[in-house]
Amino acid sequence: MPDLKLLETIVSNSGMTMVSIAEKSGILRETLYNKMKGTSEFKASEIAGLTRALKLTSEQRDAIFFADESELNSTDLFATEDEKEV
Repeated sequence: MPDLKLLETIVSNSGMTMVSIAEKSGILRETLYNKMKGTSEFKASEIAGLTRALKLTSEQRDAIFFADESELNSTDLFATEDEKEV
C-alpha cells in the first residue's frame, strides 16, 4: 500500500498544482485524484510518471510506493543526517 501521506506532503511541497502534476506524469487528473485517495493501486507506468513529474529520488519513490511501513520512517527522508533516527 502506498504511503499516501508522504506523497501528499511531497505534492504540497512541490509547488505544482494537481493538474500540472497529472499532465507532467501522463495520468488523467481524475485518475490521479482517485489514486491519491487510495481507491486503487498505482500502476508501474504511473509510478514512473510521478517520479519524473515530482523529481523524486529513488529513496522517496521506494518509500512512497514500495516500502513496508514498519521498515521505513518516512519523516527521515527530509531529515538531515544528524536528525535521522539510528
